[in-house]
Amino acid sequence: MTLPPKPQAAPARALFSSGPCAKRPGWSAAAVGARAELGRSHRAGAAKAQLLEAIEKTRTLLEIPADHRIGIVPASDTGAYEMAMWSLLGARPVDALAWESFGAGWVTDAVKQLKLADCRVMTADYGALPDLSAVRPGADVLFTWNGTTSGARVPNADWIAADRAGLTLCDATSAAFAQCLDWPKIDVATFSWQKVMGGEAAHGVLVLSPRAVERLESFTPPWPLPKIFRLTKGGKLIEGVFKGETINTPSMLCVADYLDALDWGIGLGGGAALRARADANFSALQGWVDATAWVENLVAEPACRSNTSVCLRIVDPAVSALDDAGQRAFVKRMTTTLEKEGAAFDIAGYRDAPPGLRVWCGATVEAADVAALTPWLDWAFADARAALAAA
Repeated sequence: MTLPPKPQAAPARALFSSGPCAKRPGWSAAAVGARAELGRSHRAGAAKAQLLEAIEKTRTLLEIPADHRIGIVPASDTGAYEMAMWSLLGARPVDALAWESFGAGWVTDAVKQLKLADCRVMTADYGALPDLSAVRPGADVLFTWNGTTSGARVPNADWIAADRAGLTLCDATSAAFAQCLDWPKIDVATFSWQKVMGGEAAHGVLVLSPRAVERLESFTPPWPLPKIFRLTKGGKLIEGVFKGETINTPSMLCVADYLDALDWGIGLGGGAALRARADANFSALQGWVDATAWVENLVAEPACRSNTSVCLRIVDPAVSALDDAGQRAFVKRMTTTLEKEGAAFDIAGYRDAPPGLRVWCGATVEAADVAALTPWLDWAFADARAALAAA
């Protein structure tokens, strides 16, 4: 096959990793460093003030109700979500939903680690969702709002009963700041700021509704809780966790970096502006997908397509005819070529997902860079396809 002309210009920022994600436009290490309370105890007044500032600006940008607690916790989104699971589950039956690798991880925790007696597992293949209408209102529910490794998100929270008896535990790590979260339907939300806000790794954020706090103060799990998971003492919530008194030592450099991103988002116009940026990035990519024969969005239902972790599958017949290893080798050639050209970094699909591409379109990415990426994708595909034909 004849190769299309090689594009003349690469994206200004070819950073399309799905985590850690691109820094905000105009980001400066020097500015972040000057702001950070370095060399200070995280329990010092100035450091605690910055942690509380991060909590309150998170509330502002995500439009979190005033009666919800927000805490900064260890170990990224994983630590935050497992803290919630270990602390809250066991009081009611559980419906565990999984349609990609991280949701599957929570299922493993619930079934094999916590060994919950009444845990119904509801799964779907990558690119699809389970039957949300079958979720029991009397059960605690585990789910990811946006499947980072599948590109499939819940279209809304209409499937969650307003008068539910159970709690909803929502992993929102690649949805927060880019998608509308329906707070009346969410009892626990977790995320890491390394996703949509482009922050540095290792810190998680835990959001608790009053219903979740009531569960914490009225129920004692039947298993031991390590210190890093403990949110209560003497049957009462440890309120300091939600006022900047972290359970373990945070990186104040990372906190300053997060504050930098939060201020940027607030300056743009708040949560609506961040969501609009992600939507524009997704539109730039999906518009190209719709016009291109060799590629499709992994998610068939448009309403369920992520606007952040956009997962694509190659549908060219010659590539589709390859076995799994052959398709992964094809993708590897494409992504290696793009990295050598400085046109795109880290866009291979997740290792447990079907072979394909994954392009981050969160708010810190520029739509112009997404548009500049698409001719490079065509060129890299043609290069790999020609090599396949010649083999």
